[in-house]
Amino acid sequence: MREITGKFITLEGIDGAGKSTHLEWLRETLVQRGHGVVVTREPGGTPLGETLRGLLLNHHMHLETEALLMFASRREHLAEVIVPALQQGKWVISDRFTDASFAYQGGGRGIDEGRLRILEDWVQQGLQPDLTLLFDVPLEVARQRLSANASLDRFEQEQQDFFQRVRDAYLRRAAQFPSRIRVIDSARSLPAIRAELDTLIAGL
Repeated sequence: MREITGKFITLEGIDGAGKSTHLEWLRETLVQRGHGVVVTREPGGTPLGETLRGLLLNHHMHLETEALLMFASRREHLAEVIVPALQQGKWVISDRFTDASFAYQGGGRGIDEGRLRILEDWVQQGLQPDLTLLFDVPLEVARQRLSANASLDRFEQEQQDFFQRVRDAYLRRAAQFPSRIRVIDSARSLPAIRAELDTLIAGL
């Protein structure tokens, strides 16, 4: 395998945490600093991944099927988009990655984390993000933000206890990997958040 010379940044958080608000700003900031940037998302990121995204977001299925399809989409995503871009020295920004599986399928759905770790090892072959930005807000703030969206997918339609489990799982994950996962208080003003983001990406 060619050497990886780019940087890999992932954005995480419960639905309504506001991560998408900052994605374009991150891209523009990195481009202004002279980096080649690839912005992508999960599930999705490839033609096959986008087909799987449609199934995952709009069709009810067994919880283990859901987890397996997430990792199948991720394997394709890594092979076709993420790894080639990193090998070309580009910076990759992904709206969600494997931490989302531990939060949503692990915390939210209750799938054993040991099984998810097996899939993580198999699919990623040791590759991890250089930096994960975990946008965190109280549940009531996230739900209020989502209420303005008239078209909610099946994850966004879940009940509050589901999102509490997801948020708790994200924060546990952040405590496990504090050097990689940085918790961003997303209830603050945009300037305050972006000043913190600027400091974090400058340190990569």
